[in-house]
Amino acid sequence: METRSDSASTSSRRGFVVGAHRAISLRPAEDSRLIVTTGRAWVTLNLPHQPDGLGDHVLGTGESLFVPAGAHLVMEPWIRGEALRFDWSVIPQAEASPQRFSREVVAPSRELATALGQATLAFGRLLRGVLGYTEFLVAGRGRVLSRFESNPP
Repeated sequence: METRSDSASTSSRRGFVVGAHRAISLRPAEDSRLIVTTGRAWVTLNLPHQPDGLGDHVLGTGESLFVPAGAHLVMEPWIRGEALRFDWSVIPQAEASPQRFSREVVAPSRELATALGQATLAFGRLLRGVLGYTEFLVAGRGRVLSRFESNPP
């Protein structure tokens, strides 16, 4: 973990502290997990290999955030004038793999299933609409017209 700010420091309690009016910038080399142990944190996560990879998150005490390797994370206390305590842990590769599988296989599969479901519903509505106009499409082709639809001789 590379830090670009000296505003985080350790103390007798577990974890790191980001002082009031300070920010910390991290670029993890391995998949990691950020856990806020005290306070609220405003976290900006930049994922360089994703088109929409910039996102702001507000994490409260006890909440965590998965930070993939190569991401750029900037964190500061949510409330001005208050300090923030957090814990940082590297995720073992065996635990990180299901997250990657979930992100790269399961999520697109769900999106595809949703899209196919919407396409099926749209096709059904289109078919119902076209079949609703069959009386106009076959008028005069073997159908007996009512006295209001025909021209009297």
